[in-house]
Amino acid sequence: MTITEGDVTTTHGGLPFPPILKSHILTCSFHSWYPKYRTYVPKCRLIPLSSAFVDYLQSDGIVLPPEEYDGQSNGQLNEDSVFNSNDDDDSDEEEFDPSVHWPDIHKQVASCISELSGAVAPKLNWSAPKDATWISATNNMQCNSPNEIYLLLKSSNFITHDLEHAFDGCDNDPVSDSNRLTIKDIPYHLVLRKWIQINPSVEFRCFVRRRKLIGICQRDLNHYDFLEPMMNILRDLIQEFFDLRLKTSFTDENFAFDVYIPASHKRVWLMDINPWAPRTDPLLFSWLELLEMQDPPSRKGSDVDGEDLGVVRLSLHTPNARTSHTELESQQHDESDESDDDVEDELWQPEFRLIRNSDPEAYNFNTPQYSAHKLPRDVVEASQSGPGQQRELLEQWQEVLARMEKEDVKHDDSEEDSD
Repeated sequence: MTITEGDVTTTHGGLPFPPILKSHILTCSFHSWYPKYRTYVPKCRLIPLSSAFVDYLQSDGIVLPPEEYDGQSNGQLNEDSVFNSNDDDDSDEEEFDPSVHWPDIHKQVASCISELSGAVAPKLNWSAPKDATWISATNNMQCNSPNEIYLLLKSSNFITHDLEHAFDGCDNDPVSDSNRLTIKDIPYHLVLRKWIQINPSVEFRCFVRRRKLIGICQRDLNHYDFLEPMMNILRDLIQEFFDLRLKTSFTDENFAFDVYIPASHKRVWLMDINPWAPRTDPLLFSWLELLEMQDPPSRKGSDVDGEDLGVVRLSLHTPNARTSHTELESQQHDESDESDDDVEDELWQPEFRLIRNSDPEAYNFNTPQYSAHKLPRDVVEASQSGPGQQRELLEQWQEVLARMEKEDVKHDDSEEDSD
């Protein structure tokens, strides 16, 4: 159900947002909009997730299914695992396979990877684990096996947000029953997109308010010389895509969407749709700018949402017809008004922001992207190796702390002696 917010606003972090409803968050979930727009989205597969798999993603530590099990969930080893077992005689702990609780999903993941040419990029309903690529051997989101997918998902704070905080900051809906929705009611899906080497320079985030495209900007915060001469071409492509594919068909009137325009720059791919909410990064804009930006002009003959009503104007004349001077002036005046409106509408364009050569971001002096989400590799490796390795790391850390405390005590004693 679509709610037209009009002038109703709520305060989120001091910003005058329209009400952010749980229904809007769900509308922007990949599984909700993908069936309608799949023609314009890179090839992918969706796997509905069971509560057991969601519990696995939320569980502490990183325990992955044994590779030698090869997706078998009945506890039987395949031939390779029998002859290549590396069991240690001094190991008291039996290797645990978490996929025994979600064998069908484990098989579907392996099958989808195979169907999508052996390499995929994963994401959940809203977020991709981009903050966890530091743990990947390729330093990106390319995954060639189920375990690589699980490792990225379990290492990502973005994924944790999807699983635990999807409805944070939502307002009460006075019309529908969406207030009763909880995290447990969300139909979580694993999205596996066929891996393609994306050129980040031609990824753009677009902002839609009241079904009008008001802003476009780069997603990658680096300067690219070739973008500025192409601004008009890229803006026209995105505007046309929005007008034809999203403007009237998307459920909500306020949202953001991400597009990719690869080489040849003739086709627009829809990559994601994001909530009109503070959780969506405005990148080169600020949310205050987007919320207070002047509305684009509305063309005559359009409804309140900007949808053309299909009105056709015909001018009928017969050879012997006479037109009075007053009628002719009135007709010319109306045509002049319509012409002015058309010119104003054609002149108005959504604001397009790029990183300029003189911008501080262009020199990459800022901290590495997602650096706040990174963990030391030895911590991650210990969590993968089971309780024994975790215990050893904890003991080593406690020894380091004890040694530091002793050194501090000695330092304090020496200072007292000198006094």
